[in-house]
Amino acid sequence: MDARPAPLPLDILIVGAGISGIGMAAHLGERCPGKSYAILERRERIGGTWDLFRYPGIRSDSDMFTLGFKAEPWRDERAIAPGETIRNYLTEVAERRGIARHIRFGRTVQAADWDSTTRLWTVTLDDGSTLAARFLYLGSGYYDYDDPHDAGIPGLADFSGLTLHPQFWPEDFDYSNKRIVVIGSGATAVSLVPALAERAGQVIMLQRTPTWYLIRPTRDPLANLVFRLLPARWAHRINRGKNALLQHLFIARSRARPEAVKEFLHGELAKELGPDFDRAAFTPPYPPWNQRMCLVPDGDLFKAMKAGKAEVVTGVIDRVDQAGIRLADGRRLDADVIVTATGLRLAVLGKIAVSLNGTPVKFSDHWYYRNCMFSNLPNFAALFGYLSAGWTLRVDLVADWLCRLFNHMDAWGMDVVTPHLPADHGLSEFDVFGLFSSGYLARGKHLVPKSATEAPWRISMNYMTDRTEMRDAPIDDGHLRFERARIRA
Repeated sequence: MDARPAPLPLDILIVGAGISGIGMAAHLGERCPGKSYAILERRERIGGTWDLFRYPGIRSDSDMFTLGFKAEPWRDERAIAPGETIRNYLTEVAERRGIARHIRFGRTVQAADWDSTTRLWTVTLDDGSTLAARFLYLGSGYYDYDDPHDAGIPGLADFSGLTLHPQFWPEDFDYSNKRIVVIGSGATAVSLVPALAERAGQVIMLQRTPTWYLIRPTRDPLANLVFRLLPARWAHRINRGKNALLQHLFIARSRARPEAVKEFLHGELAKELGPDFDRAAFTPPYPPWNQRMCLVPDGDLFKAMKAGKAEVVTGVIDRVDQAGIRLADGRRLDADVIVTATGLRLAVLGKIAVSLNGTPVKFSDHWYYRNCMFSNLPNFAALFGYLSAGWTLRVDLVADWLCRLFNHMDAWGMDVVTPHLPADHGLSEFDVFGLFSSGYLARGKHLVPKSATEAPWRISMNYMTDRTEMRDAPIDDGHLRFERARIRA
């Protein structure tokens, strides 16, 4: 008989070793050093998104001062960084802060059930084993790692060449001198095309709908000057605050004066492309920042176009045949390789089956609380970052607030916290994702929790407002219910 005692439950179980999970662990180590925790990561390396995506040209779509952590200065001279550099940064943070030893790789979470008797989460892994934890934090991202969006391109199965999706890019694929058509015009396509153009024979970005592009330098001269003049921590803090504020102001101006911003963006493109600038090909049917704007570092996409190495074609696909793509207007695009950069599939909370006392939780019936918790769900938080700013800005705010919450509970001897929302709450729902017309949000918004018009029952996309609210709002605000566990684990 095995007489070994059952392992003690963890104080906090973190799912995901990407930016969201590493950020939460960093705050725990600094603010709640007595808490026991583990990180479960389905992959074999740190990085999350930055380990999954390995296609040519993968890079940050936010500046690294806002995508990097508040307390971990970004020291690379490049403000827009390649994916592998970002993954290395996360690995270094995890090693330096002693987080790496808490990560259990190759562990996929299938289900999580809250037991109201023991006041514990039981987490079931894909190998059938279980873990117990007092608090569950999901930093598992927002899209499906296994199943990207299928755009239903007619005839794609008939193509005799190679069809690739950026989410599953083959290692060491040699695309030298090949004719490549990249279907899509979002951040993935805009990163891929100039990188492919360096070695491919021909690269065409086929767009059904244009996208707004913002040209920014890979290296920020002002930021690098600040780093030369000040200690790294202060320089990082200044650059982070500056960039977050500039981003906020630019979005506010885009919403208030869209025509002026359109003219500015078109003017920047005209400088890059000169007489080849086709205004129609770069004018989306929506105003700036109605979808996330694509960052083009150093205008590399447009340099590739001007050099004749890349081309943007606007059209609707009629059908794919053996040799390439036939457009609805009769044009043909012959290809050796077709890359379907056609978007992501939204996945709520890592596709984990969450339940309360065995009853499945339907998250679309619950309301956000303080950007991270959910109405009437005990000891549970999940991270969904900003759609209009660096993801890590939210990670730092939420992790800091949760650590305040944990310390408050410890001070009062409490084990369970639940954002309580009565059935007759009278809240007005606000479709926060309706601010953005991105396809993956429209396709998946029926899955996401509800958001009210006012705090605390909402998820906000305004970092400046959140920064003050999350810092100043009292923990015991009348909406949280605290309890002591009847059974001490």
